[in-house]
Amino acid sequence: MSGTTPIEVRSLRFRYLADPVLRGIDMTVSEGEMVGLIGPNGSGKTTILKLLSRVLLPESGTISLFGTEITALSNRSVAEFMAVVPQELSVSFPFRAFEVVLMGRAPFMGRAAFESTSDIEIARQAMRMTDTEPFENRAVNELSGGERQRVIIAKALAQEPRILLLDEPTSFLDLRHELEIYEILRKLNAERRLTILLVSHDLNLASQYCDRLVLLKEGQIFAEGTPAEVLVENTLRAVYEVDVTVHINENTGRPFVLPRRLTRPHGAHKVE
Repeated sequence: MSGTTPIEVRSLRFRYLADPVLRGIDMTVSEGEMVGLIGPNGSGKTTILKLLSRVLLPESGTISLFGTEITALSNRSVAEFMAVVPQELSVSFPFRAFEVVLMGRAPFMGRAAFESTSDIEIARQAMRMTDTEPFENRAVNELSGGERQRVIIAKALAQEPRILLLDEPTSFLDLRHELEIYEILRKLNAERRLTILLVSHDLNLASQYCDRLVLLKEGQIFAEGTPAEVLVENTLRAVYEVDVTVHINENTGRPFVLPRRLTRPHGAHKVE
C-alpha cells in the first residue's frame, strides 16, 4: 500500500432496497488511532463496518485503504492487512481454541492450505497477547463469553493486521469481561500502533478508551472529535432524545454520561 492513511471514506452512500442508510459519510481514521463509532440503532454504524470489510458494496462514494481504493483490491489483499471481529461469531463445530486462532492465518496460506511453522508461531503469539493460551486445547463452544471473545480477537490478530474493525466487541459480556476486552484493545493500540475502528453502544466505555468518537444520526455524521468534544449534553440530547448529565471522570479526565429521562414518549426504533 502506497498511502499512509489507513481509512479514508468520501461521500459514502448506501441503501437497503429503498431505504437510505448512509447519506454521504466523510471520515478519516489516521494510523494508530482508536476510533469509536457511536449513535442510536439504525444510524449506520454496522453498515459502515460492512462496507469497509467488503461484505456490502456502496451505492456511491469511495473507500480507500492506505491510499488505494477498495474496489481495486481483492478480498485476499484486504484480509492481509485488515481483520474484522464481528458482534457474534457462531462456531458450530467443536474446534479447539488454538485451531480457531490458526484460522486467522488462512489469507497467507498457499493453495495446499497447510500451516507453516511460522503460521503456528504467529497464532501462538496472538494467543499470548490475548491471554488465551491457558485454554488453547478447549473447545470454543465450551468457553465463557469473555474467553470466546478473546479467542476471536486472537484469531483476528493472527492475521497480523494493520487495521482492526470490531462490531460491538463486548456485547453480551459482564462488566469485568468488558473491561478485559477494552484493556486488550488499548494495549494493542498503544504497543503495536494498531489502527482500531469499533462500533459501541456503551458511550462510557468508548469515552474512556477511544482517542476519537464519530457520532452518527440517521446515516450522517452529527459530531466527531475527542470524547470531550462529542459527549456534550445538548449533542446527546439531540441525537438520542434523552436527557443526560455529563460528568468528568476524576481518574481519567474523560467524560462519562448519566441518562436522566426520555425527551419524548417511547416509540418504535429502526433495527440496525
